[in-house]
Amino acid sequence: MNEMKEYTEKIFEDIRHIDELGNEYWLARELMPLLEYSKWENFDNVIQKAVISYKNSNNDDSYWLPEVRKPIITGKGKEEFIKDYKLSRYICYLIVQNANPKKKMVALGQTYFAIQTRKQELSEKEYNELTEDEKRLYRRNQARRGNYNLNQTAVNSGVKDLARFHNAGYKGLYNGETADDIFKRKKLRYREDILDNMGSEELADNIFRIAQTDAKLKRDNVDNEYTANSVHYEVGKEVRNSIKRLGGTMPEDLPTPDRSLKELEKENKKLKK
Repeated sequence: MNEMKEYTEKIFEDIRHIDELGNEYWLARELMPLLEYSKWENFDNVIQKAVISYKNSNNDDSYWLPEVRKPIITGKGKEEFIKDYKLSRYICYLIVQNANPKKKMVALGQTYFAIQTRKQELSEKEYNELTEDEKRLYRRNQARRGNYNLNQTAVNSGVKDLARFHNAGYKGLYNGETADDIFKRKKLRYREDILDNMGSEELADNIFRIAQTDAKLKRDNVDNEYTANSVHYEVGKEVRNSIKRLGGTMPEDLPTPDRSLKELEKENKKLKK
């Protein structure tokens, strides 16, 4: 049973995406086969039931279900666009609750999303009510979990020098800066962690880089260190270009907080005592 639980967590986490703002989402077309649905029409019906469930239990229409159009190449070589949805963790939870419980993976999905929705997800309202330092702590934990998964994926992809691998990602995102360059620019003290000295926006930029690199290494079945490093650099560069297109602030231009998260955590411990 424990082996099945680990397997389930892995397959649902493997198709998780994170956007430019650090929001996680799943694509309906990727979730559909995992829940053993072969026809889009049948799965779309389940999605609509989930939406109705949400509306019946909430007083607003703020559920996150943006429709996207996905390009595909037909058997005749013609490009067509098919409908897809970006699904929040909570909508995924409602989908598996409304799916066919006789399907083995649906039952496993119900357990996974029920636990993870409560354990990891802050509502938008809850997140917005956090102070900047609380947002930093929340994002830092996301980055920590993401890097843990990315390190495992990188090693499985043939990476032996993890420091060089991570520097490739930083170079892409920070216009050529390595982790050491970022450390020096932020004027940090010996052995301070650069992620502990980032604001919530800069952390969100890095979470997006981490998650998308992890997904691409798996999706492309990368099996050598050179390609893995190249993938990390290119993903970092794409995230940077996305920030630029959206008119955002480049990560190296974002302010460094006055206090590191380690300092904040020490203060919180003292207050509790």
